Amino acid sequence: MDWFRRKKGIETSEKKAIPDGLWVKCDSCGEIIYRPELHKRMYVCVKCDHHFRVTSKEYIEYYFDADSFQEQFDNIQPTDPLKFRDTKKYTDRLKAAQKKTGMKDAVITGIATIEGKPIVAAVMDFSFIGGSMGSVVGEKISRAIDLAMEKDYPFLIVSASGGARMMESALSLMQMAKTSAKLALLADKGLPFISIMTDPTTGGTTASFAMLGDVNIAEPGALIGFAGQRVIKQTIGQDLPEGFQRADFVLEHGFVDLIVHRQEMRSTLARMIDLFMRPKHTGGNNSHGKNEKTVALDSVETAEEAASESGKAN
Repeated sequence: MDWFRRKKGIETSEKKAIPDGLWVKCDSCGEIIYRPELHKRMYVCVKCDHHFRVTSKEYIEYYFDADSFQEQFDNIQPTDPLKFRDTKKYTDRLKAAQKKTGMKDAVITGIATIEGKPIVAAVMDFSFIGGSMGSVVGEKISRAIDLAMEKDYPFLIVSASGGARMMESALSLMQMAKTSAKLALLADKGLPFISIMTDPTTGGTTASFAMLGDVNIAEPGALIGFAGQRVIKQTIGQDLPEGFQRADFVLEHGFVDLIVHRQEMRSTLARMIDLFMRPKHTGGNNSHGKNEKTVALDSVETAEEAASESGKAN
């Protein structure tokens, strides 16, 4: 037991430093994954297929053709009309979020291509104040819809949001009606709107534009709902089913059309754009006499099966 009484301690070889963030633990299965390998797999767990949350810039990299995304309306800045303050000033929260993310607000809008097919897109970012929907988010999405109508392009929203931004109160809630009205104009013009719901898509975002797509797509395992589970449980006084508000549960109950693996999303979107837009721009009808919306919606089951088979292969 002499080693126990040693005053100088036990001599060891020099420790090798490991860079921070080189390894990532999966929130679902606990697997420790090498970050560069995880990045190659679009932040999908190699063991359990769990889809990690990613930023708007990463979604742009994954879903659109390389270097095709041209940002629009990046000059719109948030303000603090209510001079809101809780534990800290709203202006301070905005500055901190802008510094952390490099974004001006919780959505990036622009024109891009998907397998060569043009589209106008709005991509939300949960890391900016929980992806909350304030006046800037509503305004940028509304202008992006106007741009889609002007260009005669399909429109896409990638949602990642905790809902309306409480620091803007009723001004935030107004964005629900504003964006929904714009999408109605888009539908009147016969242009498709594809909605992708990622983890999480909740609150006023779900209650407005996220659920209004001609095709509503969910990423695997995404949390999708309006009110939180704790609030719902307290309201109805009952235990909630297993997997409540997760993508599989939401699909089973008819609130989304299909679940698509992140690695299959780009090809699925390209196929849908082609099906939606081909009759519109060729001036012809398909052999069964269906319009472009019906043809695209008929492809949902096929796309879902293809994505499912790909997920099994991975």
